[in-house]
This record gives sequence, C-alpha cells and structure tokens, in this order.
Amino acid sequence: MIRPLAISTLAIALAAPFGAFAQAASPDWPTRPLRMLVGSAPGGGTDAMARAVADRLGPLLKQPVVVENRPGVSNTLAADVAAKSTDGHTMVMGVVTAHAIAPHLLKLGYDGDKDLVPVAFVGSVPNVLVVTNELPATSVAELVALAKKEPGKINYASSGAGSTQHIAAVVFKEAAGIDIVHVPYKGSAPAIIDLIGGQVQMSFDTMPSVIGQIRNGKMRPLAVTSARRSPQLPGVPTTAEAGLPAVAVTAWYGVYMPAATPKAVQQKVHDAVNEVIALPETKTRLEAVGAELQPMTQAQFIAFHDAESKRYGDVIRKNNIKLD
Repeated sequence: MIRPLAISTLAIALAAPFGAFAQAASPDWPTRPLRMLVGSAPGGGTDAMARAVADRLGPLLKQPVVVENRPGVSNTLAADVAAKSTDGHTMVMGVVTAHAIAPHLLKLGYDGDKDLVPVAFVGSVPNVLVVTNELPATSVAELVALAKKEPGKINYASSGAGSTQHIAAVVFKEAAGIDIVHVPYKGSAPAIIDLIGGQVQMSFDTMPSVIGQIRNGKMRPLAVTSARRSPQLPGVPTTAEAGLPAVAVTAWYGVYMPAATPKAVQQKVHDAVNEVIALPETKTRLEAVGAELQPMTQAQFIAFHDAESKRYGDVIRKNNIKLD
C-alpha cells in the first residue's frame, strides 16, 4: 500500500516538467539564465552562429544566454538534450545536418518533428565548389567536361557521409551526369589538407572552412551553392549561373525549442532573434565568414524546415546514402 506522502511526492515529481513550462508562460519569462545548446565543438560554424546570437540575445531578454557545446553524432546530441529539456529555458542552435539530414540516416532518441519546434531562422552559409590548383578546370563547365572525359578518375572529399559536402556532390554528380568518387574524411580539416596536397581533386566545403585557403591561393573556387553570389567571393558564379540550379545546398542555422514551450515564449524568442540578426554588428560579424542572414516568420521557418527535411530525405533514399 502506497502511503499518502509517497503519492504526493510522486504527483509533484510528475508535475514538475509541466510546471516548468507553465512558469515559462509567465509574462516575466525568462526568470533565470537560458541555455543555447550547440551540436559542435567551439570554433565551428554552428558555434560561431550561436555565440553571435547569444551575445546580443541576453540583453534583449534581460537574462544571460549561456552557450553550451554538446558536440557529436552529426550535431544531434545537442538537439537530443534540447528535445528532452523540461526547464522552460533551453534552446538549441539547430543546423541542417541535425534537423534535415540526420533524421533520415540515424536512429535518434527523439522525434525532431514532434519534440522540437523551429522558432527563429538565423541564416545560411553556402558550400563552395573548390578544386585543387593542379586540376585543369577553371569553370564548372570545364570540370564537367573533364569528368565526362575521365569517368571515375576525379575524387571528391567530404567531412563524412551525410554531410552537406557529401550531399551537394551527390546532387552535382546526378545533375551533371558524371561519375566522380566519394572520399569521406572525419571533418573538414583533413579533407582540406588532402585537397591542397592533390590527394583528392574537388570538394563542396562550407565557406568558413575554405575562404582563407582560397584567399591564399591554395585552391580554386568554381561556384557557390547559394541562390546569390557571395560578397566574400563576388567573382565566383552560383551553381545556378553555371547551369546546375539543383545544386543549391547550404548549411543553414536556426533556433529550435522544445515543442512544449508556450507559444508566447516562442514568439518572444523569435522576435528577439530577428532583432539580433538585424543589428549591424551581428551582420558584420557573421558576414565576415560568409553567412547570409535571413529573417523569416516562424511559420516560414517551419515550412522551410519541412521542405528541407523532405528534400534531403528524398536525396538520401534515392542515392542509398548511409553513414560509414
């Protein structure tokens, strides 16, 4: 027989998570420091986005926003913690790999479509089609012609199976009708080293990873995957301008919160994030690494998330992409 005290204790324990979200609905929210989880190590693109937003988000919400790195498993460890959070003060700086790609490749401990909600879109970073300086191709057309002349001879690097680098190349390969070979690495750094050294011939790496090497003349850019030319590489055409509009693969970022977060809190965070990314200092800080900031309504972000998840899911299934 369970004693009344035990029943009361159990009831309190069960109600605690819901109480946290009830408190979050208060007009005084936030009532304590917030956590912004990041699925990569300090210094990466997702981390840079998170810190640029968190630094200015805190003063607007009148509470510190503490960035907490939980790297690993295609950025999904941070998303997992956020999805299961019940403190009413946790968010995650989401990235395409965790929210639109990994769910089609991994068995996750949470349901990204049910346990998390897209709240505020921040922006995107284009991938850049780069080739080794020794490759006799100075344009996308020349690269495609070379690949058709020598099928299976050109290798492309990626930071791993299922990365945006990998998927961009898969889409490029299909759109151009060429045969190129995937060489996956454990991260961008070793892939870039081998690209510069000529062990691999091309890659679709992200702008922050390659912009320094491009400026130093260590590799040649042929195209960017964004809808518009990048201010960082104004002389480099987009893949659409090069005749391959399907190769529009970017690393995008946005703030997600637990699905149980009250709508009023979601709106408050959405409005504050949009205010942050409109600040000149935020734009300068992130555009320096090739980011294109893009405010959206929450409804637009939700629709964008759904469309991107479907798009990448289709590519992954069609090409039988699996993790190494």
